[in-house]
Amino acid sequence: MHRLDWRFDHYTFPLVLKACGELSSFRRGVSVHAVAFVNGFDCNVFVCNSVVSMYGRCGALDEAQKMFDEMSNRGSSDIISWNSIMAAYAQNGYQARALELFEKMTGDVVFKPDAVSLVNVLPACGSTRAWLRGKQVHGYAIRSGLVEDVFVGNAVVDMYAKCELMEEANRVFERMIIKDVVSWNSMVSGYSQIGNLYQALILFEKMREENIKLDVVTWSAVIAGYAQKGCGCEALDIFRRMLVSGSKPNFVTLASLLSGCASIGALIHGKEIHCYAIKCVLNFKESGAGDDLMVQNCLIDMYAKCKNTQISRVMFDSIPLRDRSVATWTVMIGGYAQHGKANDALKLFSQMLLQKTNLEAAPNGFTISCALVACAHLASLRLGKQIHTYVLRNRFESVMLFVSNCLIDMYSKAGDIGAAETVFDNMTHKNTVSWTSLLTGYGMHGRGEQALKTLNEMRRANLVLDGVTFVGILYACSHCGLVDEGIKYFDTMKSEFGVVPGPEHFACMVDLLGRASRLGQAMDLIQSMPMKPTEVVWVALLSACRLHSNVEIGEYAANQLVELQSDNDGSYTLLSNIYANAKQWKDVAKVRTLMKKIGIRKRPGCSWVEGKTGTSTFFVGDRTHPLSQQIFDVLADLIGRIRAIGYIPDTRFALHDVDDEEKSDLLFEHSERLALAYGILITSPGLPIRITKNLRVCGDCHVAITFISKIIENEVILRDSSRFHHFKNGSCSCKGYW
Repeated sequence: MHRLDWRFDHYTFPLVLKACGELSSFRRGVSVHAVAFVNGFDCNVFVCNSVVSMYGRCGALDEAQKMFDEMSNRGSSDIISWNSIMAAYAQNGYQARALELFEKMTGDVVFKPDAVSLVNVLPACGSTRAWLRGKQVHGYAIRSGLVEDVFVGNAVVDMYAKCELMEEANRVFERMIIKDVVSWNSMVSGYSQIGNLYQALILFEKMREENIKLDVVTWSAVIAGYAQKGCGCEALDIFRRMLVSGSKPNFVTLASLLSGCASIGALIHGKEIHCYAIKCVLNFKESGAGDDLMVQNCLIDMYAKCKNTQISRVMFDSIPLRDRSVATWTVMIGGYAQHGKANDALKLFSQMLLQKTNLEAAPNGFTISCALVACAHLASLRLGKQIHTYVLRNRFESVMLFVSNCLIDMYSKAGDIGAAETVFDNMTHKNTVSWTSLLTGYGMHGRGEQALKTLNEMRRANLVLDGVTFVGILYACSHCGLVDEGIKYFDTMKSEFGVVPGPEHFACMVDLLGRASRLGQAMDLIQSMPMKPTEVVWVALLSACRLHSNVEIGEYAANQLVELQSDNDGSYTLLSNIYANAKQWKDVAKVRTLMKKIGIRKRPGCSWVEGKTGTSTFFVGDRTHPLSQQIFDVLADLIGRIRAIGYIPDTRFALHDVDDEEKSDLLFEHSERLALAYGILITSPGLPIRITKNLRVCGDCHVAITFISKIIENEVILRDSSRFHHFKNGSCSCKGYW
């Protein structure tokens, strides 16, 4: 038109500006705006409204507001002008500003909100959970009669659903004279989001009965509902029905479906969805980069949760650094943290902090939580404190409760229960998880009485005690010898608190009774279980048999584990140790042969200790450390000094068929002793030495370290696979009950 010298009119510019907005082409939109201005359309209300709308769609809110203000000052604005500027703010995530404009509009004597105004403002109420304002808008819709409009009715239903007020949403839905598929979808999605899958499925089936065409939103809502409930198989079944119906999945469908696969560890099905995504969804012209990235993030998460972090990392590395969102980094860090690769998680977290390519991909509260989980797994107090500093500097703890809860858990598992208490005491708001994390921390550190006191405080605060809370209190009772208290809470957890005991609670009770040498009672409890005993129950019984040298029950527990096809190397090691302690060396050889035959390798015992600049790891007899000679010299000196004050090596813990002198030599080189000697070398007197061991601490090493704590000026804090031991002045916090 421009080249042909045809004249533009007030119909031309709105159409071209709309096209610029749909393409999010700010540069072209500005050019068209300039041409309109030059051609004298700067005061035309239709053109100016289109300019406001175009700038809003391009995310240029300052320019949109400037255009709107100019129209208002000239007195040329109309109802469409107000709707356009409200839509601009709402579409760009500035819901509060959109609501503010709506309030101004309702006070205007010239313009009153119409159906479009309400359709613009109600989603803003829903996305911000501003249900009170939403009710006020709903009231205005009723008074003005606009509620009869199907689009307004749908917006009201959707607003209530997003605010999780499904009773109100259902009342509006039932009163709607005309309903379309959007009306039904809002209800199905609402029930699905709050976890009421039963009601969502009733509506889903009702839609089919009434021959309402199911679209991608309907199918995706039901799939998401199943995925949230951890019903991955059902989600996959709905997906198959969706494909048969001819409905084409979108990015939201695939994201929900991948979440369902992750929840049940369905790696094969997850791979099938991955292939479908490559063939039918990813990299298509109509898909945006953000949609592609959302699916890629879900794929990384699915592979990680299916314990295939290698493929997750390949996918993560395939995304250019500039395109990685905070979610991309978080799912990969979380995948490592949750599946035993804490070092990789922290290394990646460090890379995220150092990268400067995409400044928008800064860690958020979820990323911080994943990193703290990794620190807790490694008992890395030094790195945990650094992350805590980052949290304080960026004020995460003041707005995100779960970050503070993760800090309590991290400090508890890293050996500083005092710091965990400080975080807890400084929290403005606390929930059941906060109290349970502290309670469990007390149990790990042998402070059973404080754990019980914390539980009583929870009850006084009228907090709901859940299954996790009872695992924490039973664990604390088990590790502190509070047998009667543990039995009392187990017996009353259903009748008094409404919590049905699960396999994890029975495992805690078996552990509690087993440690107290009540193996008969433990067996009776297992036989009375209303469900089939799980692996963790039999491992608890086997550990008790190792502690009390009961070969008969130990063999029975081990056979049950074999029937469950357990691949836990610790179970076989426990049975082997029971036989070795009973000097049944032929049976020891049989267990080791069986392990070799079925491909189970015993994890080597290792201990690590944190220094000022890093962490040093030691294995049995390890001489690879640069300070190896000094370490062995210090250890030899310590053993000589504690022998002089009464230490006698307990050779029962050297589980090899050799003479006692050689057994003493084997005990001398245990990893926890080497870590302690190194800790003494690098730690100033008076400061605690923090050691972590991946297995249960050796009984003789426990005695030796207790003696060593008499002759050094450091407290020794040792975390093994079961609990913490605080050695100081010749005694241990476990009081011999471990």
